[in-house]
Amino acid sequence: MFVRRSALTNSPAERTPLELGQFRRLLAFVGAYRRQLAVGMVATLISAALGLVFPQYVGAFFDTFVAGGTGQLDRVVLILLGIFLVQAVFNFLRSYLLALAGEGVVADLRTALYRHLLRLPVRFFETRKTGEITSRLTSDVAVVQGAVSQALPQLVSQTVFLLGSVALLFVTNLQLTLLMLAVVPVAVLAGAFFGRKLRAISTDFQDRVAEANASAEEAIVGVRVVQSFTAEPLELKRYSDQVQASYRVALRRAVFRAVFVAGIVLAMFSAISVVLWYGGRLVIAGSLSPGNLVTFLLYTLFVAGAVGTLTGLYSQFQEALGATRRIFELLDETSDLVEPTDPVTPHPKGEVRFEAVAFRYGDRGDAHVLKEVSLLARPGEVIALVGPSGAGKSTLISLIPRFYDPSQGRILLDGVELRDWSLRELRAQIGIVPQETQLFSGTIRENIRYGRPEATDSEVEAAAQAANAHDFITTFPQGYDTLVGERGIKLSGGQRQRVAIARALLKNPRILILDEATSSLDSESEALVQEALERLMQGRTTFVIAHRLSTVRMADRILVLDNGKIVQEGTHEALLAQGGLYRDLYELQFKADPAWG
Repeated sequence: MFVRRSALTNSPAERTPLELGQFRRLLAFVGAYRRQLAVGMVATLISAALGLVFPQYVGAFFDTFVAGGTGQLDRVVLILLGIFLVQAVFNFLRSYLLALAGEGVVADLRTALYRHLLRLPVRFFETRKTGEITSRLTSDVAVVQGAVSQALPQLVSQTVFLLGSVALLFVTNLQLTLLMLAVVPVAVLAGAFFGRKLRAISTDFQDRVAEANASAEEAIVGVRVVQSFTAEPLELKRYSDQVQASYRVALRRAVFRAVFVAGIVLAMFSAISVVLWYGGRLVIAGSLSPGNLVTFLLYTLFVAGAVGTLTGLYSQFQEALGATRRIFELLDETSDLVEPTDPVTPHPKGEVRFEAVAFRYGDRGDAHVLKEVSLLARPGEVIALVGPSGAGKSTLISLIPRFYDPSQGRILLDGVELRDWSLRELRAQIGIVPQETQLFSGTIRENIRYGRPEATDSEVEAAAQAANAHDFITTFPQGYDTLVGERGIKLSGGQRQRVAIARALLKNPRILILDEATSSLDSESEALVQEALERLMQGRTTFVIAHRLSTVRMADRILVLDNGKIVQEGTHEALLAQGGLYRDLYELQFKADPAWG
């Protein structure tokens, strides 16, 4: 059964293994970019090494200047210019190659996350808000992207600068180096303390941004409902409150980061001041040359700059760790729909059998939505499902394409249990036309071709003609290349239904599932859609959730569901004669239907 994992921060005892695990998993995405990363690292080392040479020549420059030798002065300046030119070349290679690897890793991570999301079961999406999921794909991945493609190259470069500068400081003057390094333990301890705080605050911030995104997504998708109820102020207040909550968390993060960075900068420049004071005394005493003091001060500035940059990067990586954890939490979600190790690959005829099937949703306690349901749908047969609201009709048809698995019993297609089919092969045999048609932003042609991406234009148009959609499509100036808008909003209900039917026709499934597609249409659109549906159902095993008498009467058999059980079965006339729930439903729901003659 699918279990939603907690997004709470791990305890301190668990934190280190978690970080190392996240880091190792992130490195797994580096494999395809090893070459660029290796060359970029070499370029970083060379560039940093050349940068470390600079203070040596500047010190020599000052000593030469004091000595008054212009020839040596010219030579030092020319060498410095040559060093800068070579360093610029390696800086370009470093920046480009490491950014190339970093951007590629993040693009692969984003793709892997989206691929995984598409494979998760319907149950997962019922427990998560759409805005929350898209926030993981956008906000969280953007945080990781900044860390990997920008911060990682700086981390390597500044680490080389720090270690190299400290080593050369020891060579230049041991006493001054020990004095300067007295502040490093303070900086490290402060970094550890503030880093943990920053990561917790950043995770809280990302959570609140995800909540705000989810709220905005719901309001935008349902904008017609929002506007019809004049609920714009309500939705604005809800979103504004969530944005303000994230803003307050962001301010806390800014305060922590500002205190952290300011403290580090204060410590490092205090150390530089002390070094300048003590080094000046050594120069006056004659135990240190002015050039060596300048060299030492430059290396001290390198150390201060590196420590300052690394502390900023540390806070950035702490934020990225929080985002990475949330990304990997999604990647760790598993489906309760287990794929068979050796799936069957028959050519189905369309016989569907339910054997003592029971089902319950995990979030609704122990109440079964379906109870001991057994039925047989023969190839080419049309089965109508009727019953009061909540009887289990939608749940029953959701089990056929394995959006869920039964809690008890089994379902077979042509004598083979559904669990023995690969999900892809099973769903390739099933076409679904829902009551609320879902079209995707794009052209009409693209939406129809969704049923079979390799279909030719002539096959797309043939499907549209069979679905009674060709005539209205050709009245548009762009014809099949007309944009339908998000969720098909630019088309009428009847037009959307006919495009959906054309999509199903192009797919050519053996089994058809219809959640009565004409229940909310006007009579003219209903007649066109009904005619298209009759073409679509020919030769296919069809399950129809019936809301209209016209659909009920065309069915070969009618199954009446009540409280999760099949309580009656038969033709329209037989069930009317039998009485019971079907006759009650007919009196309440169907009798006024104009299809009744």
